Amino acid sequence: MATAREIAESYWKAECERDTEKVLTHYHSNATFCPPGQVLVGHEQIRTFYDASRTDFPGLDVTINNEFAVGDQSALEWTAILTSAQGERFTINGVNIVKIRDGKFEWVHAYFDPSPMQPKGS
Repeated sequence: MATAREIAESYWKAECERDTEKVLTHYHSNATFCPPGQVLVGHEQIRTFYDASRTDFPGLDVTINNEFAVGDQSALEWTAILTSAQGERFTINGVNIVKIRDGKFEWVHAYFDPSPMQPKGS
């Protein structure tokens, strides 16, 4: 059975490839994903987040800085460098709290400040 870290590494590899279909293989079909200000349930809703992210930020690199695991739940501290369609680079830090069931995410709560990624003047 894969660890939460192994699943997260595979998930972020797929996300960095900007491959929504591969990303979704890491989630159960009825999983919940909670990025800041949203609650997305199921593949169709979760897809909207990753498709929008890919459009707005075609470049992505993620590093896992730390992990704390207890049973089927883990906290993964990360740093992401996003590159916008205009070539601007943004560095954000965050934590994903995840629950794993049968080798996939049952739920993911992503905590990060999205304000550095907002267009100037917003």
